[in-house]
Amino acid sequence: MPELQTKPSPVRLSQSARPVDQPTPISPLGRFFPGWLVLIVAALGMFASAPGQSFSVATFKEPMELALAVSDTKFSAAYLVATLISGACLPFVGRLTDRYGARLLLPIIATALGGACLFMSTVHGFAGLFLGFCLIRPLGQGSLTLVSTWLVGHWFEKRRGIAMGLLGLGGTLSVMTIPQINHYLTIEFDWRAAWIGLAAIVWAILVLPSILFVRNRPEDIGWLPDGRIPDSKHAADFRIDRGASDGSVEPEQPLSDFTADEAYRQVTFWKLLMPLCTGALVGTGLIFHQVSIFSERGLSTWAAVTTLSLQAATASVCALFFGYLTDRFPERRLLALAMVALASAQLLLTVLNHFALAVIYGMLIGTHGSIMRTAGNAVWVNYYGRLHQGAIRGIVLTVQIVASALGPLPFALAKDQLGSYSLANMVLIILPVASAIAVWTAYPPGGRKALS
Repeated sequence: MPELQTKPSPVRLSQSARPVDQPTPISPLGRFFPGWLVLIVAALGMFASAPGQSFSVATFKEPMELALAVSDTKFSAAYLVATLISGACLPFVGRLTDRYGARLLLPIIATALGGACLFMSTVHGFAGLFLGFCLIRPLGQGSLTLVSTWLVGHWFEKRRGIAMGLLGLGGTLSVMTIPQINHYLTIEFDWRAAWIGLAAIVWAILVLPSILFVRNRPEDIGWLPDGRIPDSKHAADFRIDRGASDGSVEPEQPLSDFTADEAYRQVTFWKLLMPLCTGALVGTGLIFHQVSIFSERGLSTWAAVTTLSLQAATASVCALFFGYLTDRFPERRLLALAMVALASAQLLLTVLNHFALAVIYGMLIGTHGSIMRTAGNAVWVNYYGRLHQGAIRGIVLTVQIVASALGPLPFALAKDQLGSYSLANMVLIILPVASAIAVWTAYPPGGRKALS
């Protein structure tokens, strides 16, 4: 039996021309690593992205359609176009983040998202609804999640998987709480008050903390990722070399920092993208139609909704576990495992006739989602470096968003044309199988194959 190998630490070189000693792996006693505060703010960013996310917008669908006299088709079409616009904006946002950093952009995006929520509370027709969607989707679903992930990529390296798991908890908690808050405010007041409430939440939890606690990189304040500190002698040499007196140090760099243009020209990039797009397309389609799919299999709406909650709970419970595995094992293998979990869930749907099987189904989908939030986020900065991670992630998120926007369509067509979701499910099972095979061979580029 071959020996199971864990992921070794990459050799990293300073930008300085002179060789330097490696930094000590443990921060000095009594010094608190500010990266944990940055991680908390980033997780708050994921939580505050809710106004632009589907799980939040879905709670406004019926009351807004009724109040604005907008049909279901128009509402869905406006949301789809806004989603595509959100995806198209992300490469630009990613490049801005690489250039100016999250310390500047995060409070600006949070302020703008709160303003977009206030605008949504004032709309009176289809034109206003469409414009509102075109504001909340790029700001919430796109920009806020991209910038939050960018921060974690800079502040953590050996603990990046764990950090991504903690970051994902912010999004999971948002799924579990924001729809309930929206529903309560809508019932007690109205949907306009609920949008005002979302604006207040975004501003309250994110604007001031991002101004007070966010710094773009640990090197900006004299640290290295994970709370490591440079050797004092060489840190002083770095400051002399740079002509700096602000206590900052030179960033560590991987063997090669890839630009976005260099990254997407490689086969590895597309192999890594396959499972993420498959998860977005198939996963969104399954969740969007879950109530109807369960009904077709003879299960109640209660079973479908309970399974959705179980999926979120499983993703939360598994987040730190898969984050730990991301720090120890090649991301490509974990992404392949996520595809196996998704394909297994799709197979289970073909025989789903009891709530016990629905529980297993929910756990498989939750496991898939947990890996996507940990290994699926960490792999890009691990493979292509920190310097251009915003631009690279912008491209990745654009393709994912397009895939998620198209996800419900094949299931709907199968239902309308054939009267059942089964054929779409069985055809689409090809995607996770193919993605698992492809990503298994997605070795790190630039001669870094030893990492896997």
